Amino acid sequence: MAFYYNEPSRTFSEYLLIPGYTSEECTPANVSLKTPLVKFRKGEESEISLNIPFVSAIMQSVSNDTMAIALAKEGGLSFIYGAQSIEDEAAMVARVKSYKAGFVTSASNVRPDDTLADILALKEKNGFSTVAVTEDGTEHGRLLGIVSSRDYRVSRMEAATPVRDFMTPLAKLVTAPEGTSLKEANDIIWDHKLNSLPIVDGEGRLMSFVFRKDYAEHKANPNELLDAKKRYLVGAGINTRDYERRVPALIDAGVDVLCVDSSDGFTHRQKKTIGFIREKYGDTVKVGGGNVVDRDGFLFLAEAGADFVKVGIGGGSICITRETKGIGRGQASALIDVVAARDEYFEKTGVYIPVCSDGGLVYDYHMTLALAMGADFLMMGRYFARFDESPTQKLMINGTFVKEYWGEGSNRVRNWQRYDLGGQGRLSFEEGVDSYVTYAGPLHDNVEMSIYKIKSTMCNCGVTNLADLKKNAKLTLVSSVSIVEGGSHDVILKNK
Repeated sequence: MAFYYNEPSRTFSEYLLIPGYTSEECTPANVSLKTPLVKFRKGEESEISLNIPFVSAIMQSVSNDTMAIALAKEGGLSFIYGAQSIEDEAAMVARVKSYKAGFVTSASNVRPDDTLADILALKEKNGFSTVAVTEDGTEHGRLLGIVSSRDYRVSRMEAATPVRDFMTPLAKLVTAPEGTSLKEANDIIWDHKLNSLPIVDGEGRLMSFVFRKDYAEHKANPNELLDAKKRYLVGAGINTRDYERRVPALIDAGVDVLCVDSSDGFTHRQKKTIGFIREKYGDTVKVGGGNVVDRDGFLFLAEAGADFVKVGIGGGSICITRETKGIGRGQASALIDVVAARDEYFEKTGVYIPVCSDGGLVYDYHMTLALAMGADFLMMGRYFARFDESPTQKLMINGTFVKEYWGEGSNRVRNWQRYDLGGQGRLSFEEGVDSYVTYAGPLHDNVEMSIYKIKSTMCNCGVTNLADLKKNAKLTLVSSVSIVEGGSHDVILKNK
């Protein structure tokens, strides 16, 4: 006879936190959201920790190198999507690892025989007012000059005017040699009253720019997630098919942590993939597994050697696995079950394996609920897809700015490796949709607000760190009537 759970499958919206005693020390400024990313033994610390409990989903429409850099600045981590060639994914990882805070690779470049029209087109495309003039028009070509908005007047010049006729030539520029530190570069900028400082190598090739406007930004990012060499941390998704070639390439590119990207992690293929990494690299390469929704799934991946376990099937906003296959579980129920298994495993073995809650987060308060229920960090797709830094287009639909957002199991991606159960190498039916999400602006502003909400709620609960939140949180189920009561009601809203 089939096994039946006594409790219904529940979501985060069916729970609320009960306030605890808020002491004088419980202020948002005193709250730490530092959390472990990979497993560790009792009495030790995780080799990799996040400064905020956010990671971006392994999705084409979410996590590229631009997103990875932006999120690392805030203290979180991106997992670069694996639904691309091995070479392209490795190149994205390499770009994140080679990015130096404050040293910006030139995104707008022209040759001296290009025209004012080309300058204006680049400015329209990229939004940057500083354009490098290099011998071959590439980002690392030999520097010949710079064009800024001070170098031309559109109303007084012909669009066909060659760049060489109005650029500021190299002879009039202040530059700095490769190897200049960020502090030294900023000192040069302030001493010479510059807006930008080109960094060039010994052969005169442009390496990067340092901008005056970025100085305040770097001071404003105290939570940056950096490795021992002061480079941003970045993760990457792998599948259970080409891992023998993909994993070495990603490691060579400098990846910090891997994650097996699969809709169902309770499989022999996942065990085989993690086993390959353990046999070839031991514990030096960190790899997470998933997704699972119960105790048995967690214990399977723990024994397989996973460094963290991802929880959730069918709860994502673009996922239709539950509709098409009848497989999954309410995210709150799945998380509670897996967290209990994690704690049991820790008591038995002395090994703590972090749990990632993936999907089912509709509102910001759901984040705090997931953390209170025991999640160590949260993987989000829709949340990050709304921001400037996501790799999709910003469009105007019915008078509203939106960004495109699609699932890995949609016909647009057809990432069959994520749903692979062996057999035919193709996606037989959709398990995701192609959609839009409302555009929300820059990542920094939105993450800052979400983090403040989490910290504020933690103060209401009387805790200033995530370990105490997990231990001391009090949660209650809510009825459908109390959910209505919890919102505005019996009034006429002025902004409707």
